[in-house]
Amino acid sequence: MPIIYDNCRIIDGNGGDFQGHFVVECGVISSIAKGFPTQADASLERRDLGGRTVLPGLIDCHVHLRNDGVADPRAQAAADTDAVAVLRSARNARRTLEAGVTTIRDCGSRNGIDFALRTAAAQGLCVTPRLVLSGVMICMTGGHGWSLGLEADGADGLRRAARGQLKAGADNVKLVASGGILTPGSEIGAPQLGIAEMAAAVEEAHAAGKTSCAHAHGTTAIKNAIRAGVDSIEHGYLIDDEGIQMMLERGTYLVATSSAVRNVVRHGVAAGIRPEVVAKAEAAIERHIDGFKRAYKAGVRMAMGTDSGVPFTDHGNNLDELVYLVEMGVPPMEAISIATLNSARLLRMDDRIGSLEAGKRADFVVVDGDPLADISILQDRSRIRLVVIDGDAVVDRSVAG
Repeated sequence: MPIIYDNCRIIDGNGGDFQGHFVVECGVISSIAKGFPTQADASLERRDLGGRTVLPGLIDCHVHLRNDGVADPRAQAAADTDAVAVLRSARNARRTLEAGVTTIRDCGSRNGIDFALRTAAAQGLCVTPRLVLSGVMICMTGGHGWSLGLEADGADGLRRAARGQLKAGADNVKLVASGGILTPGSEIGAPQLGIAEMAAAVEEAHAAGKTSCAHAHGTTAIKNAIRAGVDSIEHGYLIDDEGIQMMLERGTYLVATSSAVRNVVRHGVAAGIRPEVVAKAEAAIERHIDGFKRAYKAGVRMAMGTDSGVPFTDHGNNLDELVYLVEMGVPPMEAISIATLNSARLLRMDDRIGSLEAGKRADFVVVDGDPLADISILQDRSRIRLVVIDGDAVVDRSVAG
């Protein structure tokens, strides 16, 4: 039976904010309008949302479901069997749903763990957000993430590696353009994969109708990845003005993952994080905040990502990232649009999700309170009262009616 949701405030992801109602039929929003319905159709089941706020399902474009956010994720990943890692991923996916995130892009798993999770969800064995998967991230021999990644060198090697991940079912090809914070001996500013190498992998992704992203911290690595044609720069902590201008010219998205660097710095060595990891994060955090502010002010396209699974960036706390966006100067309405419609555009899914519009899939979240007045209410999972994907309630905390 079609359901009419009424008596609610709607933040539609397109910048709209109004009192209204909408009808969901066969998993799709069939109509949406301002005000109260003029007449109750007897064929509709009515759900009174009690004046609560409705948002489009939120999207996290950078997670790692296989890890829990422990102090040393590399050690956890090494200790887990693949079977345990699939179960851990399923639990973390559920925690993510509980926070109101209905779509995620996993930016690097291993041994087909993410694909197995998608199969299990399709068979009804577990409930997950919509899954956009990268398979195994591709790095140079000995590069950042080599212990969990797929090592490849040269344009032909990268092309072969990308084709292999696409064959396995990847929706996105994840490349490692620079050193990183967690890999021992890796300098975050050092470029790794080169332009020609990455361009070959990006070409394969785009030819298959898929996307490609690049882990890139350093200024040279960011520019190399942009020149190679990636759809998004992940992290971009050391971006400079030239890199910002290149992103503007090419329409490249920035997925800032502010949560990840902040949590390493906040928890530090006392929480068990390796000293060299903390030192690298401390050296990068101020440049990250400054670079983000300059990129935002310049008009660089933004999508939301958290890097959930790295130290103390826990699955289920994904919407901390919205608070950090606002702290760095993004108005709350725009922060919500970054985490909904902008992120859907990056994932090439904005024809289906990302905003509350007639004809789109019924992915939405009902929350207590006004996130435009106080974005931090979204950090409180008890305020996330209803989470719906394709018209089905996957989280329901007793919304009246």
